[in-house]
Amino acid sequence: MPEPRGEVRASVVAAVRRPATLGVLAGQYPGQLSVVRLDVTDAEQCRQTVGTALEDGGRVDVLVNNAGYGLVGAVEETTEEELRDAFEVMFYGAMRLTRLILPHMRARRSGTIVQVSSMGGMLAFPGNSAYCAAKGALEQAGEALATEVAPLGIRVLILEPGAFRTEFAGPALLASTAIDDYAGTVGVTRAALAAMHGAQPGDPDKAAHALLAALDQPDLPLRLPLGEDAVSAIRAKLAAVAHDLDRTTALSHGTALS
Repeated sequence: MPEPRGEVRASVVAAVRRPATLGVLAGQYPGQLSVVRLDVTDAEQCRQTVGTALEDGGRVDVLVNNAGYGLVGAVEETTEEELRDAFEVMFYGAMRLTRLILPHMRARRSGTIVQVSSMGGMLAFPGNSAYCAAKGALEQAGEALATEVAPLGIRVLILEPGAFRTEFAGPALLASTAIDDYAGTVGVTRAALAAMHGAQPGDPDKAAHALLAALDQPDLPLRLPLGEDAVSAIRAKLAAVAHDLDRTTALSHGTALS
């Protein structure tokens, strides 16, 4: 998809697990939007999708890694399979597509990679350990990637949305088997997510416009939190980290070899 510049019309390849869900939208933008089936955990499908995008458009200017889903459960409640599945989709899948597209961006000395994280990539909530761990891994890899590819003319943006009105907290939300002892902590998160569905404050359309506006900036920020809830939560997390640094300075500095 060409990087946005003014009124330039973009050509978009939407890679999704269920192409039929975008059938109507694709019909509204003939010649601009093509929909292909992709499971990001399938390495061969990823290779084919990137190859198709390059063949059809000749180049990929912007890669948006947006695959993800919600999973609620305490660390003890979360099975190894659930944890691995979360990382396969939200971390390994994104890394796989990033590696596939980088040779083409390097050859051109241009391009932008958008890693869609979450405010949960910067902080964690009770019951969201697997989700936040996968998003946190994506953020750290994205931060390293940004410094690696900047000299090659490639940009990286880490998107950190708060609560937006999508299906994230609805039927698409997965839940581990509950243990009663965590009702006072993780149970609160379970209830909050259920109550939030359909009432999230964030507008997905405005999020998309914010992303496009950021991509149009010559000095692209590394991170873009979206939503007042994300900004407030991330500020609180940074303040908590600063507080810990301040109160443990003597212990930290006292570890040097004499």
